[in-house]
Amino acid sequence: MTLGFIMLAVTIVCIIGIIREFKSQNMFGVFFSGLSTLVFGFFAIATLYWEIIRPLFES
Repeated sequence: MTLGFIMLAVTIVCIIGIIREFKSQNMFGVFFSGLSTLVFGFFAIATLYWEIIRPLFES
């Protein structure tokens, strides 16, 4: 579960990176920050779902 929260924190930092790179108009940086956001965000949500939400519905 800790891994999911760490990945969520990295995703938030990547979102901040996207905003900073848009301001400096660095599209190469926007691309890699966006890609990192998608990957880390997907795995963060999947991990938190698997650890927190899924056990609530198993009976």
